[in-house]
Amino acid sequence: LTDMEKRSYRVITLPASTAPADVDWNAIPAASIDNYFWLEGHTPATTAKLAYIEGFGFALRMTCEETAPKAVYRRYNEPVYTDSCLEFFCDWLGDGRYINMEMNANGTLLSCIGPDRHARTPIADLSDGEIFPVQGEVCDGYWTVTAAIPTALLCKILGVDTIPFGKGYTFRGNFYKCGDETPIPHYGMWSPVGTEKPDFHRPEYFGDFIMD
Repeated sequence: LTDMEKRSYRVITLPASTAPADVDWNAIPAASIDNYFWLEGHTPATTAKLAYIEGFGFALRMTCEETAPKAVYRRYNEPVYTDSCLEFFCDWLGDGRYINMEMNANGTLLSCIGPDRHARTPIADLSDGEIFPVQGEVCDGYWTVTAAIPTALLCKILGVDTIPFGKGYTFRGNFYKCGDETPIPHYGMWSPVGTEKPDFHRPEYFGDFIMD
């Protein structure tokens, strides 16, 4: 994959007075998860939006046009990727470690940190049990997950005192849609992954996030 094919996303900054629950998502640019590889038959229209709230951290909203999404799991770190699942993987510091956030329509979160698929630590083990709050909602013809990603929690998980988020700061990540054990298994991504078999744990294919 050439650098030209990798994608970039502009992260809008919102004023500190914005509550994560009150973000006007219509004003936030959408990243399209429109590369469906490896399997055919199900390519639901899916988008992701990420915004930065000054002094707080990030708010994430992902939306998928699916009716009756499979949502079995309800506890942290259960295998939600076998459900209908929306995912955000991100290397926040550029140090090769990335946090995966995998979420189903119940708002159940699977989230760990590490440099690859195998060497991963549950985020709750590094944060005194705290995890990113996620809200799932099933609507007429689509479903959403909305998550808060506080900077203070990121710092705990990443083991740093501060992260210099602000205009011009860049980081790397990817958005995904999957359903390993749904009626029609499928694998969608925002920034294309150039592997022969499904593998989302490939940071070399991450796109760029540029803070505005």
